[in-house]
Amino acid sequence: MHIAWIGKKSPPCGNVTYSREITNALLDRGYQVSFLHFAQEEEIEFSGNDRAESYGSLIECQDVPLPFIYKSQIYTIPSLKSSKVLANALRDLKPDLVHASLTLSPLDFVLPEICEELNVPLVATFHPPFSHKHRNISSGTQQFMYQLYAPFLANYDAVIIFSEAQRELLHRLGVPLERLVVIPNGVDVNKYSPGLSQFRQELNADHIFVYQGRMAIEKNVESLLKAWRQAAMPSTSKLVMMGNGSLLNSLMQTYGPEHHILWLGNILDEQRRIDILRGADVFVLPSFVEGLSLSLLEAMGCGVACLATDVGADGEVLSGGAGIVLNPQRVQGELLTLLPMFVDQPEFSELLGRKARQRVLEKYSLSGNIDHLERFYTHYSQWSKTPTMMN
Repeated sequence: MHIAWIGKKSPPCGNVTYSREITNALLDRGYQVSFLHFAQEEEIEFSGNDRAESYGSLIECQDVPLPFIYKSQIYTIPSLKSSKVLANALRDLKPDLVHASLTLSPLDFVLPEICEELNVPLVATFHPPFSHKHRNISSGTQQFMYQLYAPFLANYDAVIIFSEAQRELLHRLGVPLERLVVIPNGVDVNKYSPGLSQFRQELNADHIFVYQGRMAIEKNVESLLKAWRQAAMPSTSKLVMMGNGSLLNSLMQTYGPEHHILWLGNILDEQRRIDILRGADVFVLPSFVEGLSLSLLEAMGCGVACLATDVGADGEVLSGGAGIVLNPQRVQGELLTLLPMFVDQPEFSELLGRKARQRVLEKYSLSGNIDHLERFYTHYSQWSKTPTMMN
């Protein structure tokens, strides 16, 4: 089966990771994949992971650049000719199915029309974070994003989301239930697994706490930093911050090495990130809104004790004892109590780490994700404008 995948390869974000992991897994299972993404032609480089050659040759994977004016971790502004380039590329590729990992660009809204004209089934993965229980400025902004997209998502043949809560939200906004399919994110449990790491020795630390994600308002990073500083954590405990974003410089000026906080920026080397997670005791995700965090699943796969707010699907992932679920409106106070506890009772982090790893093995492995996706593709490649709902 030939899948035309529309997604992102840069800048680093959850969509990029999702697209990379899924397309490489599909290639490993013998699918033909064409990867269409926003890039200038001179940016295109074919890596070993992509196993690609030049566009138009008979190969497993083809890289197809789509012209753009601006792109960020959150949204993309395509050029005026991008829809024509996309339509022509799909016409030449003749895929069995188009899968769009939505890039939050105006192109998302015209995709159904393009694919209907070409008579090719179109499915989407809808990533934007949300909070279905707690109201705040960030969740209000994301609610607007869902309201904006819902009428257009109803024009897709199917929409993949990550949780039942997300399904209920989109249905309330008018997307037919039969169009919505829950397929949670997954991680490679062989790659993201407990193992030896020199990172603790590098830091000369007894306890390592990690945050990985964007430094942005919706991630609520400062609540973690304030709790860490207020808790007066011992010098042998380190807080490691991975990621970039608009708040990075201001946060670094306020919370520095004197508070035993290390700022590592984006870690592009995947093995290095795995080594950091394997050396960590606790992973903290204090977000106001989320979808289903791949960073959280990666930490869980590595056997790290995890704390995350009850937003998006993250609370569902950690429910039932697989981690500690935080109230996004009381993050600072709850962390002020919890952070010292992990120092005083290290056996607690070990227990939570084992439970986190087991939860990922049971429900959030990449192989299980791809199994479900294969069944989904088989169903929708027999395309109909009135598909039946998959369970």
